[in-house]
Amino acid sequence: MSLFSNWTVGRRLIAGFGLSAFTLLLIALVSYRNANLLIENDALVDLSHQVRLELADVLSVMKDAETGQRGYVISGDESYLEPYKAAVNSLPTTLADLRKLTADTPEQQRRLASIAPIIDAKLEELKNIIDLRRSQGFDAAAKLVVTNAGKTQMDQIRAIVAAADQEARDVLKQRSEEARASADMTENIILWGGLAGTLAVCAIGWLITQSLSQQIGSAVGQVRNSSTELQAAANQQASGAKEQATAMAEISTTISELLATSRQIAESAQRVAQNAEETANAARSGHGTVDQTHESISGIRRQVDQIVSHMLELGKKSQEIGAVLDIVSELAEQTNILAINATIEAAGAGDAGKRFAVVAEEIRNLADRVGGSTKEVRALIDDVRSAVNTTVMATETGSKAVDAGSRQFGDLASAFKQIASLVATTTDAAREIELSTKQQSTAVEQVNVAVANVTQASVETETSAGQTLQTVSQMASLSRDLLRIITPHMAA
Repeated sequence: MSLFSNWTVGRRLIAGFGLSAFTLLLIALVSYRNANLLIENDALVDLSHQVRLELADVLSVMKDAETGQRGYVISGDESYLEPYKAAVNSLPTTLADLRKLTADTPEQQRRLASIAPIIDAKLEELKNIIDLRRSQGFDAAAKLVVTNAGKTQMDQIRAIVAAADQEARDVLKQRSEEARASADMTENIILWGGLAGTLAVCAIGWLITQSLSQQIGSAVGQVRNSSTELQAAANQQASGAKEQATAMAEISTTISELLATSRQIAESAQRVAQNAEETANAARSGHGTVDQTHESISGIRRQVDQIVSHMLELGKKSQEIGAVLDIVSELAEQTNILAINATIEAAGAGDAGKRFAVVAEEIRNLADRVGGSTKEVRALIDDVRSAVNTTVMATETGSKAVDAGSRQFGDLASAFKQIASLVATTTDAAREIELSTKQQSTAVEQVNVAVANVTQASVETETSAGQTLQTVSQMASLSRDLLRIITPHMAA
């Protein structure tokens, strides 16, 4: 403690702040390390999510390929093969991405190696059925489909994908738990480290306060005594200065009153009164105009509200039309399905069903045209709805602007009323100025009295100045003592 008491204030502050800075630096380093761990773990979590998405994509693409193949077998339409072709093109890329994402997981690599030939076999099976449909027709392809040769392959694909997805979920759960543990540790370090740093700073501050209070206490007592004497002398100077300031203010006021003649004041007051009356008339006229404008703005606001109401009603009508179009679209889709079924039945009936097949084809074409027309009408309705929404937003903005303008005109009307009141006050003040010119004759006597007061105050100020000088000398000596306590190397 004796060594600490010999330290200067600067060294004590450096020690206290150094300890605090070291604590904060330690907390920052540990927090930075844990933050990096959290970032790395977050990247691994994203990788697990990506693996799951790619696995789901494999299963979805296989389902799409199977659906496209069945659609083509039923309808014979090449357009149904688009999902199948897309699956054939995208599956190699998806499997390659999965191999890259799971390069550090041997079990997942094994599953991918086992699922690849099954997928190839399934695609080959789908291709054979498609080729059979093209070469021998619907019946031959349908017989091959009902054998369920590809169902076993799809079940194997689903089982392997499910196992891989389960492992990805387990890894994701583990990484989430690690992230939670790291976050909890970071939180504890920040909390308890901050508490320890705070306690250390408080302890250093208490030690510095105690040591300084003992050394500066005696000097503060002497400063207090000298301050009392200085305060007394200052009070005397303040009193004399106050009297002098009052006297000087009176002199300044009196001289200002003598600079202007009573005739100039009277003429100025008369002109001010005339201008004030003209200003009052203009203010009253402007107030009437503002009231009329306010009524016009209120009418505009009512019209804008009606426009918004009509636009909202138009939006509701367009929604109702959209609901009707949904029904029409659904009917067109049902008709198209019925036409496809009728075509299949007609094909099975042979020559007797040819006419029925022609009618079914026409019905299907009609359903397609109805569906296309429904989409065009829906697009037009969407455009109308968008335009209605834009108009409603614009009208609401205009309504807000009208409200703001109405409030501003209300404020303007209030301002005109205030102007009229101020003009009346100005007129009265101008009349009072005329009367004040008669009081200037007594100003000279007040100047003589004020000058005498200034002379007496000057004498008192000189006496107080001597006392203040002596007290200031004592304060300078005490300041040197305090400087020696705080910084000994500067005492010389």
